[in-house]
Amino acid sequence: MSLDKLRTRIDAIDEKIVELLNKRCDVVAEVGRTKMRTDRKIYVPEREKFVLDRLEKFNKGKLPSKALRAIYREIMSASIALEKPLHVAYFGQKASFTHLAAYAKFGHAVEYASKAAISDVFNDVDAERIDYGVIPIENSTEGVVNHTLDMLMNSSVKICAEINMRIHQCLMSRHPLSKIRKVYGHSQCFGQCRLWLQEHLAGAENVEVSSTTKAAELAAREKGSAAIASLMAAKIYGLKPLASQIEDNPYNTTRFLVIGKQEPKATGDDKTSVCYAVKDRVGALYDSLVPFKKNGITLTMIESRPSRRKNWEYFFFVDLKGHISETPLSKAVAELGEMCQFVRILGSYPQSKEVI
Repeated sequence: MSLDKLRTRIDAIDEKIVELLNKRCDVVAEVGRTKMRTDRKIYVPEREKFVLDRLEKFNKGKLPSKALRAIYREIMSASIALEKPLHVAYFGQKASFTHLAAYAKFGHAVEYASKAAISDVFNDVDAERIDYGVIPIENSTEGVVNHTLDMLMNSSVKICAEINMRIHQCLMSRHPLSKIRKVYGHSQCFGQCRLWLQEHLAGAENVEVSSTTKAAELAAREKGSAAIASLMAAKIYGLKPLASQIEDNPYNTTRFLVIGKQEPKATGDDKTSVCYAVKDRVGALYDSLVPFKKNGITLTMIESRPSRRKNWEYFFFVDLKGHISETPLSKAVAELGEMCQFVRILGSYPQSKEVI
């Protein structure tokens, strides 16, 4: 078949796709009206997971599953905007990795607001000035973000969803590599690129700043300086990428959380985050883990943080497989509560196995 005929076939298919998308939008608009009448949330994480997983099962053709999910995230983003404008806050400035994660999760049709501090995101969600917030929780190379754990411990907001994003660090500057005397970056960036920096910029001064975008901003105006940030940051701040993917671990991944005021329903593939404080006695931490083992619950993360209420008192954060509405997990948490000073369910939400 000639190229012109093939293109004609593609045009005809595209027309059908647009027609069907508009029919979908008509139904979505009715869904929005129904939700407004019944006072239901517009964004439903468990429904999102169901739709994407179902589409992936039906996908028997040549379209990669990752591409299919990306296409439908934008379709769902546009659909949410038809139902009600959605406001999402993220930590950092435009082109920060948290900003990129928020876009990957919610698409381009929602309204975004950058926040200078993780606490600002929590406060805006708590006060309902915005609908959802996106914040980093842990990196596969450098571990947890302590500020996020501290805010989860003291906030009433809930974890609604999670995002796993591969993090590729880029060195950028207005000057060639041989002229670099100072490198700006977030503390996590320096940890993720330690070996590369030792090999290529051992004599340069490493200066920690509050965010990757702040690093790019400083490098854009200071002679002999560079920044570690995303490729998007290089474009925004007019910097030239000197080296890409400089992270020491090629599988470097950061997990982000979506926080809000709702509690997603069980999907059959969920995760629950819990914070608790054990009583000060010998074997208390060991004993606190027994209910999970006894009830067949798998832990995927455990971290500790000082309580800041009493010296040498610690809060423990655990991620568990399962939903709090399911009997084994609810039973385990109830048993945990009997031996602890404090227990808080931070959220039960769909588990993300996708790395974007």
